[in-house]
Amino acid sequence: MSRHVAIVTDSTAYLPPQTMERHAISAVPLTVVLGDQALEEGTEISARSLALALQKRRPVTTSRPSPETFAAAYRKAAEGGATAVVSLHLSAEFSGTYDAAVLAARTADVPVRVVDTGMVAMALGFCALSAAEAAEAGAAMDEVAAAAEKRAAGTSAYFYVDTLEYLRRGGRIGAAQALLGSALAVKPLLELDGGRIELREKVRTSSRAIARLEEIAAERAAAAGGDVDVAVHHLAAPERAAALADRLHGRVPGLTEVNVSEVGAVIGAHTGPGLLGVVVSAR
Repeated sequence: MSRHVAIVTDSTAYLPPQTMERHAISAVPLTVVLGDQALEEGTEISARSLALALQKRRPVTTSRPSPETFAAAYRKAAEGGATAVVSLHLSAEFSGTYDAAVLAARTADVPVRVVDTGMVAMALGFCALSAAEAAEAGAAMDEVAAAAEKRAAGTSAYFYVDTLEYLRRGGRIGAAQALLGSALAVKPLLELDGGRIELREKVRTSSRAIARLEEIAAERAAAAGGDVDVAVHHLAAPERAAALADRLHGRVPGLTEVNVSEVGAVIGAHTGPGLLGVVVSAR
């Protein structure tokens, strides 16, 4: 039996494939432009290939999906029996993905509610998961969207980068621009705030920055006052990510699992190798 409300997200949600399949969540891919090649995230370019290209200083840019791509996703959902779609996407401050989805929604065969979650990576993924669970419970379109928005309100994302250079190139830093003149002297800790990347703290060494990342995440989990989901992201830093996940597992009471994954090529293009991030999401 088909589900009443279909869930569509984009490729920056970075949910595990088995989770997407189990909850029937579909993802529209963003594009990475590597030299003169336009490659779909998730199928045509890997995070490792992207990291290698960045290390070789090859030109890398990203682009949103076309409205036609979203239209095809909504059409497929309708053909599968859905009578409504909730379409959840990364912050409109980062990408035109939300705008493309809105354009497509206007001519869709079924009602489509497009939500700018203000999130990215597993911060977006947790929103999509909550929406899918609401849909599976029989919620209507507006209730499904509200479940995602509630999850977004209880989700925080913090991350460390080795350098601000990649964020600077892509124009993805807000208040953190104040660091540009002294980027080599500090290691920045950043956070998602109002859908934008903002400076959280300036730390002198990478080891101290990662220790503070752990402390901030543990404090945020404790402040949530209930069950939380935690995800650790990285780009070309699997050992550091695994070690951080192990430490968080010991510091956050009741935490049964920490999702550890490498970000995809789109986010990696704007953060660079060495990224380490933590998402804390209240259930």
